[in-house]
Amino acid sequence: MARTIGRLSAVKVQGLKAPGYYADGGNLYFRIASGGSKSWILRFVLHGRTRDMGLGRYPDLSLARARQKAGEYRELIVDGVDPIERRKKQRMEAALASTRGMTFKQCAEAYIAAHESSWRNAKHRQQWTNTLETYVYPTLGPLSVQDINVSFVLRVLQPIWNTKPETASRVRSRIEAILDWAKAREYRSGENPARWRGNLHHLLPPKSKVRKVVHHAAVPYGQIGPFMAALRRQPGAAARALEFLILTATRTGETLGATWDEVDHAEGTRVWTIPDERMKGGREHRIPLSAVAVAVLDDMRKLRQNDFVFPGARDGRPLSEMALRRMGYGHVTVHGFRSSFRDWAAERTMFAREVAEMALAHAIPDAVEAAYRRGDLFEKRRKLMDAWAAFCAKAETSCATKVIAIAAHRP
Repeated sequence: MARTIGRLSAVKVQGLKAPGYYADGGNLYFRIASGGSKSWILRFVLHGRTRDMGLGRYPDLSLARARQKAGEYRELIVDGVDPIERRKKQRMEAALASTRGMTFKQCAEAYIAAHESSWRNAKHRQQWTNTLETYVYPTLGPLSVQDINVSFVLRVLQPIWNTKPETASRVRSRIEAILDWAKAREYRSGENPARWRGNLHHLLPPKSKVRKVVHHAAVPYGQIGPFMAALRRQPGAAARALEFLILTATRTGETLGATWDEVDHAEGTRVWTIPDERMKGGREHRIPLSAVAVAVLDDMRKLRQNDFVFPGARDGRPLSEMALRRMGYGHVTVHGFRSSFRDWAAERTMFAREVAEMALAHAIPDAVEAAYRRGDLFEKRRKLMDAWAAFCAKAETSCATKVIAIAAHRP
């Protein structure tokens, strides 16, 4: 009776040279590749699928050891277990075990290093670093990233969730991003314990319900004329910066960071170009300057101290945002003047909505429209900004004199 198992011998295996598959029995094969490499293969059928499983290279794996391994795997197959998938799982577990020394802080620092080149400015990186050092590292920093679970995440979030909801929300999002990165790098496995939907939203109240929203305050556009008249009587760079900010409808940081090389106010040009790295939306923004805005620049040029249009108290540094808040205008916020401009454009002019939105450098929400709109409506915006400057020079009081609330923020 022909042998069905153990057909090969150590001597015969050693002498085989021709490429091909040589059966030892029990679905164990000695394989010689066309290039001359030799290895052991276990062929099996499970759930109607034929698979070849590599057991190891010859002579590193001897005939006797190959038979032993093949026998162990055949027992798994009899029990309905795929030995290839089982081996993959074991290798993954071993890899995870070898990286258990990778701490959350190490992963966070690696994440920041990998992504900071895509962030708009150094301030973004500093915000990431500061929030992690203040709120996260004391609890999660020294822990193995594989060991972090929902309980650990809650230890970070619960102390600040009700008192600092905006900060807490950013902290949660950053923990989630770091843990996702760690999983992609195979430093951890399983679900992300910092994920909000289907996870933490069962354990923490929504950010919108933690505290009552308080709003920024804006001067009604009907009061802009008297406001600007009073502002022009104020001396100093802070007053001129605020005046310029209102006339250009820009954000505080955009005005305070303005440098002379961004400005071209030659006759017939009159444009301020803010580079993309200083814009919230990450895109260069050209602003047509009215004659009144140019006059503000002329005043500041006489006082030029450094590269900043509105110099701060320290050499080589821009005016701080806090300096504008100390102007003495009660609870009116600087950001609110953008709303005053937008309300005026909508209610008192015939300019198209997209012209006013582009003047504010707002992103186009519709992806299709954004893809087709290539221009920046510059000449139409020039007319709009000239009209705004003229309106700001009027002593109009027809609107309600009380301050109105706009653009939600947290106290």
